[in-house]
Amino acid sequence: MNYWLVVGKPQNWEVAFKSGNIWGLKERQRPLWERLNEGDVLLFYATQPVGGIIGYGVLRTKFKQNRPLWPQELHEHKLIWPLRFEFDVESCLPPNKWASTKLVSKLLWPRAGFQPISQQVAKKLLSSLRSAKYTTEAIELPQISETTPELVSTLGKTKESLPSHDKLKEILVEIGRLQKFIADPEYSFDIGRLDVVWRRVELSVPTYVFEVQVGGDVYHALAKLKHAFDLWNSHIYLVAPQADLDKADNLLSGTFHEISTQIKLIELDKVEELYERKRAYLDLERELGI
Repeated sequence: MNYWLVVGKPQNWEVAFKSGNIWGLKERQRPLWERLNEGDVLLFYATQPVGGIIGYGVLRTKFKQNRPLWPQELHEHKLIWPLRFEFDVESCLPPNKWASTKLVSKLLWPRAGFQPISQQVAKKLLSSLRSAKYTTEAIELPQISETTPELVSTLGKTKESLPSHDKLKEILVEIGRLQKFIADPEYSFDIGRLDVVWRRVELSVPTYVFEVQVGGDVYHALAKLKHAFDLWNSHIYLVAPQADLDKADNLLSGTFHEISTQIKLIELDKVEELYERKRAYLDLERELGI
């Protein structure tokens, strides 16, 4: 596996995401393009006025294309970046947060438009991106922490022990990414933060919205889900233990009756079961080479 820093103008990143997650290199960069392999990790770097990493993804496939795509190509009526590749977005900031919440570090020297980076540097940057602790200061970043072993540990617990609010959010994010969505925890909108959202492409609004309650305020969770539905027509889900789902049922027959036919209520252990089954299914696909 290789690690790459993909450097481009903010407007070019917007086009890339709108066009199905496509990037391109110039003909003189062919030696780099030929080194690209499926599964390589890509860190998305937007140049000024952003000036930092806005997300990361994994390379899916590479191809050559003779159709102009980016603003400069369209303006000049010619191909500039014909050596292209498609990628899956693992995580990315919403465009309105690129400038304020991008990741910067002294570990990076983004002078070229596309460049390999060392595994050590890449893992430090990915650790910071995965922890969602973006910084506008050039500081030393924390060591990498793997997600999957923690999830496996959580899924192996007895049913008597309820998973934590944060752990359930983490599992929902992982499920979203397994399904090739851009999955984000703590998604800000005008009345607060949503626990987890899944988006189809970077510039889209949330397609799926989840609120997780483990002994929390069910009324407030339903209010946020209703607002998400009103704003974006999102698919909305409340994840909670059965006692809280019973409270939600009562509220949905009264105060929140407008979303009673739209919302899905999910018991806590169903989230863990869904993750286990999806993970096992994907592992079987990889084993079979499908």
